[in-house]
Amino acid sequence: MEQVIAYINKNYDSYVEQLKQFLTIKSISTLPENKADMKKCAEFVSDKLKEAGLSKVQIFKTEGHPIVYGEWLGAPGKPTILVYGHYDVQPVDPIDLWDSPPFEPVIKDGKIFARGATDDKGQLFVHIKSVEAYFKSVGSLPINIKFLIEGEEEIGSPHLEPFIKANKDLLKCDTVLVSDTSLFAPGQPTLTYGLRGLSYLEVEVTGPNRDLHSGSYGGAVANPVNVLASMISKLHDKNGKITIPGFYDSVLPLTKNERENFKKLKFSEKKYAADLQVAELSGEKGFSTLERTWARPTLDCNGIFGGFTGKGAKTIIPSKATAKISMRLVPNQEPKKASKLFESYFKKLAPKSVKVKVTDLHGGYPVLTPLNHKATVAASKAMESAFGKKTVFMREGGSIPVIATFDKVLKAPTVLMGLGLNSENLHSPNEHFNLKHFHLGIKSSAFFFKYFAE
Repeated sequence: MEQVIAYINKNYDSYVEQLKQFLTIKSISTLPENKADMKKCAEFVSDKLKEAGLSKVQIFKTEGHPIVYGEWLGAPGKPTILVYGHYDVQPVDPIDLWDSPPFEPVIKDGKIFARGATDDKGQLFVHIKSVEAYFKSVGSLPINIKFLIEGEEEIGSPHLEPFIKANKDLLKCDTVLVSDTSLFAPGQPTLTYGLRGLSYLEVEVTGPNRDLHSGSYGGAVANPVNVLASMISKLHDKNGKITIPGFYDSVLPLTKNERENFKKLKFSEKKYAADLQVAELSGEKGFSTLERTWARPTLDCNGIFGGFTGKGAKTIIPSKATAKISMRLVPNQEPKKASKLFESYFKKLAPKSVKVKVTDLHGGYPVLTPLNHKATVAASKAMESAFGKKTVFMREGGSIPVIATFDKVLKAPTVLMGLGLNSENLHSPNEHFNLKHFHLGIKSSAFFFKYFAE
């Protein structure tokens, strides 16, 4: 193991330069104009897996963006780890809020700034480099390894689940290793054991058959923007509770031990609010901030638009108004059921003066992984060895829909070895990744291979 760690330390600067190359590729999965960049990025990942020493690497075409697969099965009798990650990134808007171009990586104060730095290129690259370190230093791995790297995570992974179901034998493993979550705090080794699910919807409210002059028609017809705003305001009560009938019926409550463990974590609501520059925090009454963000369902309007939004004035009553709505779900809640409950209730909120259309865009199931599984125990020990601190366990408010698929289809538990920080502006301008965590992550990955093999 000393040889592997020494190799990682010696080649760290080279790893950072390669990460820079990775981050220059504009792999924005949701924009059609970046389709060629997606192909280029898949090829980059494929090349790096080959350079790392994998014996088989293949790019699979889908109706969307390519899936990259790699494997090395040269450790008979030892367990198999499937590493999952994604090479696609979020759009960069609003571009004027970036301090440096989003696809021209810049290092400042030990952090690398670029779109995809922490979500998920930097975290994914950790495992490719740890595999490479084994092959270049000792010639083999103590375990069998497989990689499954997609290009559609940021758009709901529409082609990944069918791929997994069609390739169960190819992807067969003992555990799945994912780094696409966060550390609880800088320098604090952390394993995430729970993720929230997601239901993502678009709502459209239509009033008159065309935009109208607000002087001639104001006061005579319903304004879809006004109506939509009113309807959204009724989705929560004064205590922050979601008002959709039946929404909480299947919610798995937190255990007493979980609530006590959350309280033991060094979390400051004052610092949390100060970092966000808000005067006070808000949410469902009766729960702490960690409980609300990790283990309680939520409903948020992610965007609202309609009518005239250009410079200057245009006095109209718009024909339509639209909003994007996301619901974060917790264990035992089902995305499709939550969407149907939402649609039924939302339409009942609408006055007869408008028509309402609700479109279910995509969703994902929530996940809880067992803390006593051998892979979780090995991962905890691995991070502790790399970071020099005791590993803590937490839930995460975000969603990775494929984790539930791994559990249902491959019957394999997932280790969520997060290396980013929630403060690193993922999905926002000036996204970045702490390079110290990048370095420690490569070591954590290497130790995990050793301990899980044992």
